[in-house]
Amino acid sequence: MLLKMKSPLKLTTSVHFVLYLYKMKYLLIFLLSITSVIAQNKIELKDGDLIFQDMDCGPLCDAIEAVTDGHNGADYSHMGLVYHRNDTLYIIEAAGSAVRLSTLQNFSKNTSKPMLVGRLKKKYQKLIPNAVAFSLKQMGVPYDDEYVYDNGSYYCSELIYDAFKEANNGKPFFKLYPMTYKEPGTNNFFPAWVDYYETINKLIPEGLPGCNPGGISTSDKIDILGTL
Repeated sequence: MLLKMKSPLKLTTSVHFVLYLYKMKYLLIFLLSITSVIAQNKIELKDGDLIFQDMDCGPLCDAIEAVTDGHNGADYSHMGLVYHRNDTLYIIEAAGSAVRLSTLQNFSKNTSKPMLVGRLKKKYQKLIPNAVAFSLKQMGVPYDDEYVYDNGSYYCSELIYDAFKEANNGKPFFKLYPMTYKEPGTNNFFPAWVDYYETINKLIPEGLPGCNPGGISTSDKIDILGTL
């Protein structure tokens, strides 16, 4: 009995089809793995997360960043606190004329650079609800144009400092440091600060205790999740 052999054309077509399926299988596995990595790297913001910005605000921001090193040596001149209300994600921030709620979209307009996200370490996360509640109570408190701690108004990192101090039963959570407005390695004030304090008719508060976004971004009480 003679066996009928497949034609060479049909055999070649079958082999090519099997190879095609084999390649598609591994291509699908590769694409799924890439999708998984992207999903893992996407940060799901939670209440109490801290967002740090390198703001594009000219000489004053440059002066702030020149005297402080942020996480991994990066520059940060502004920060806010994440808060969800209903289905909207807000950032509580001391900016403009007062403490306010800004949508993430509007908050993001402060800078063209990636924004750093920090989250309290697990053992401290119990402080978050009270810190958020305290911050919400400060809505409308005037912005601290003098950058002087505990004067009845708030600059961005000062609000965060007080919020977590309040949540920590009145004990400091983040740190205050002597603030400087001088150019590094000199005894000269930054010209931008000289002009600024002359404009508001106040003395430069050199050496008084304060805080800044860069310093808080290096705190050992937070984990850095990445950037937005």
